[in-house]
Amino acid sequence: MNKRIVAVRRLHADHLQQLEGKFHVDYFPHLDDDNLDEYHAALARAHGLIGGKLSVTPALLDGAPHLEVVATISVGYDNFPVDEMSRRGIVLCNTPDVLTETTADTGFALIMATARRVPELDRFVREGQWQAHVDEAQFGRDVHGKTLGMVGMGRIGAAVARRGALGFGMPVIYSNASPKPVLEAELGARSCSFEELLACADIVCVTVPLTDSTRHLIGADAFRQMKRSAIFVNIARGPVVDEAAMVTALQEGEIAGAGLDVFEQEPLPATSPLLGLPQVVLLPHIGSATHETRAAMAQLAVDNIVLALQGQAPPNGVNLGVLSMNSALY
Repeated sequence: MNKRIVAVRRLHADHLQQLEGKFHVDYFPHLDDDNLDEYHAALARAHGLIGGKLSVTPALLDGAPHLEVVATISVGYDNFPVDEMSRRGIVLCNTPDVLTETTADTGFALIMATARRVPELDRFVREGQWQAHVDEAQFGRDVHGKTLGMVGMGRIGAAVARRGALGFGMPVIYSNASPKPVLEAELGARSCSFEELLACADIVCVTVPLTDSTRHLIGADAFRQMKRSAIFVNIARGPVVDEAAMVTALQEGEIAGAGLDVFEQEPLPATSPLLGLPQVVLLPHIGSATHETRAAMAQLAVDNIVLALQGQAPPNGVNLGVLSMNSALY
């Protein structure tokens, strides 16, 4: 008897066909109140769960006693109960690497758009305010040659740093849990303390994962230590930043602007004061959202779940140690 998979949210027909060729698939392109009971009934029989923006809780796992593998179409897994999944012998797979360059593109787009005030000046033109030569009221800030401070220097942070150092002649400083001698040699990057980075960087870009130690890492004290001319960019996770403190820093001119792809509450509430700040560029968490990259992420998730359910180690298991606990995967 074929194993059963629950697939959540929209998958390309090719990916769905690959899964259906090997497993029984219960497909839920949309989840809402009308099909939640059907979804939970399918989970009660499922051996695998695949999809984007998955919500996995211990209560959901209680209702999925046969579950062996969860394949998320994302790189971050801070919203998964990894320890609980490991205790139950459930493998969690993610999709790193394939989104690195695309997310770095988004980060650098935010740097450029915020520094040069692209959305704000686009509105200036569209609203008919461009009636004469522009003056200092419309000036932005240079990016080339400015110091880029990377809070985190993992795959995505390194990709942003390469764009800055090699494309824009930016000196790169970084604070990271571990030194990066190869990147230092490649880019001339320099490791420094978190405090020195905040004080010296013209652009502060955050790419750290969300953990207990990074939650609200960037708060009121951090913003006060930044240059008043600094541009702040977050492509990590919203809760890495104390959003209320950031709003205050922007309103009081402690920093010059911010480019944000992530927020403490998503979607961003209509009442958020960020919406009224012209020096802020806002994106709807689209760091990896290109046709090419999302297709590659979905394919990697398919590969992960297929291999795991066939008894092989998936290419991107977060907690592969549980394979030895789960005899069904051999």
